[in-house]
Amino acid sequence: MKKSALLLSCVILLSACGDDKAKQAAQPIADPFLVAAPPSLTSRITVLPVAMTPVSETLRVAGQIDFDENRVARIGATVTGRVASMTANIGQTVARGTVLAQITSTELSSQQLAYVRARSNNDLNRRSVERARTLFAAGVISQAELQRRESEYQVTSAEMRAAADQLRLLGLSGAALGQLGAQGAVHSASQVSSTMQGVVVERSLALGQVVQPSDQLFVVADLSTVWAVAQVPEQQVRFVHAGQQVALDSPALGGEKREGRLVYVGQVVDPKTRTVLVRTMLDNADGRLKPSMLATMLVQSDPVNRLTIPASAVVRENNEDHVFVAQGGNRYRLKPVKLGEESKGRRPVLSGLSAQDRVVAEGAFHLNTERNRQALEGQ
Repeated sequence: MKKSALLLSCVILLSACGDDKAKQAAQPIADPFLVAAPPSLTSRITVLPVAMTPVSETLRVAGQIDFDENRVARIGATVTGRVASMTANIGQTVARGTVLAQITSTELSSQQLAYVRARSNNDLNRRSVERARTLFAAGVISQAELQRRESEYQVTSAEMRAAADQLRLLGLSGAALGQLGAQGAVHSASQVSSTMQGVVVERSLALGQVVQPSDQLFVVADLSTVWAVAQVPEQQVRFVHAGQQVALDSPALGGEKREGRLVYVGQVVDPKTRTVLVRTMLDNADGRLKPSMLATMLVQSDPVNRLTIPASAVVRENNEDHVFVAQGGNRYRLKPVKLGEESKGRRPVLSGLSAQDRVVAEGAFHLNTERNRQALEGQ
């Protein structure tokens, strides 16, 4: 009897356990990505449809600040000679005509002497022609003699003009040339002067150095405007063109961005780097942008209509972007999406949503908190 009662008890217990497992199997498994918004949260949720809006892609290209080559003067000596003095240092602001250095040149002395000689011969022949015209009028000399003297005068006039032109090429001013003709005083000093207003950014000479006209001695640059240059990979060149809006981001500016527009897009691809040169012009009145400074060029592409969602709708979950898609009846599903960079408070949809979807634009954070709570409580 006791054994029969014990066996019956075991059968009843196993039968009850089987019923519990059957009931658990019959219950649906809760969807961890689906959440039902309680009444207390409904008023804080705003649902908006996925919208088509114009979007400008941002192309980030590493570059640097460079001189505005239209505002750079590379200055050398006009004669071969020896450096006698230097009056300009690197970083010094100079005006147009400021003397940067002085060169002592025997070439200049020789050319001045040639000019003085040509001028003297020209004056002598001019007076000879004047006398010959008087004598020809009096019948003293023949017309052939008059023509010979006029021809000599024309030759010496041409020689004097050629000598004067040569002195101008050697850097002698018109005033100095007139003084040389009037006084005949020859000097060997030639001045190296700035040809523009700006800052001396390079100096390549030393006292006593022998220089030639082909040598670059000074570089003067106007830094009130500068260029930002970058190399765009050839596969991205189709996204850039002259006139596009550009923002410049440089670590040296401490987060401040400078605005400009692309003024040049190269017509050839560099065969070594497979890139195309682009350039923008920037105002630099404050002098904070300096040549060779690193910078990132942010190029805004032309707007294109694309599916976008408000940036406030995005929920970060497991290092990925998600949004809550309305399912009806105060139910929302957390869905992973691929999004582009934010622009004017909206993010373009790369994948994961369609034009028919409606997403939680406001209250997504609170809704995700409620989802986590319900998951923990097993609802």
